[in-house]
Amino acid sequence: MATKAAKKKPETTGDLSENNLPTEDELLKMPESDYMNERQLGFFRDRLRQIERDILSNAGTTTEHLRETQFVPDPADRATIEEEHALELRTRDRERKLLKKVQQSITRIDSGDYGWCEETGEPIGIPRLLARPTATLSLEAQERREMRQKMFGD
Repeated sequence: MATKAAKKKPETTGDLSENNLPTEDELLKMPESDYMNERQLGFFRDRLRQIERDILSNAGTTTEHLRETQFVPDPADRATIEEEHALELRTRDRERKLLKKVQQSITRIDSGDYGWCEETGEPIGIPRLLARPTATLSLEAQERREMRQKMFGD
């Protein structure tokens, strides 16, 4: 398995078209020696940018939806509308935090650090990045962090 010490900064030409990007199956079939090559980084950059676009689109929809104030005389109906707005705002707040992680991940791709555990320097792994493209820790490092948080309340 490759380590951060063996990591080399990928050469990116920026000419990866969507047609040249691998599928998830192709990513999973690539040998470990190809870890975080230009095609893999292009795939994740494209996925992260799509998530970013979706979040920004949702934020715009929420803004428009909240601007549409309607007077509802019935207190029960008004309470339902207010609860829906509160739920929508909580969802957008979570998406705002995710947006920050997505943008940080894109920056990590540009700097050549994407796909490598911040704690151990080991590869995070393609399956984990497919499930959570903003992951910055390997599964083992994340489990250790969660265990420490559970034990010590960090």
